[in-house]
Amino acid sequence: MQAKQIVARVEELVRPLCEQAGVSLWDVEFEKEGGQYMLTVTVDNPNGVNIDQCEQVSRALDPMLDEKEFDSMPSYTLCVSSAGLTRRLKKPAHFAAFLGHTVEVGFYKPVDGVKQVEGTLVAYDNGSVTLEVGGQRTVYEPTDIAAVRLAVEI
Repeated sequence: MQAKQIVARVEELVRPLCEQAGVSLWDVEFEKEGGQYMLTVTVDNPNGVNIDQCEQVSRALDPMLDEKEFDSMPSYTLCVSSAGLTRRLKKPAHFAAFLGHTVEVGFYKPVDGVKQVEGTLVAYDNGSVTLEVGGQRTVYEPTDIAAVRLAVEI
């Protein structure tokens, strides 16, 4: 099974488990970090996520991952955690949910002399992110964007 197939299948399995735990599924990632694979399930709830909810999802998912269909997966560590305040926006639904919020856009290399910019998320279109900073709107292309995260507003 390839990483994309693993992610899709885990999303399918974990979504109802999240609902049972009172959280929603934010994201699933299967990536190699150093020499170790990590299967990360990120959950969310408008009222916050507690450790008991993460544990409930993890304990319910773990035996499902021991089924024969996952035998070809490399050795991995399962992590179930909250999306957190500075959550990464990756999917169109993430961007749609946070239009009008302050975000930080990090770049692969400097854009207009900076590696990161903070502003109000105005639009998202096929990977392009439009921010408003000081009344001026700028569109950033997906090829320049390393990550977009919610900014913590104090």
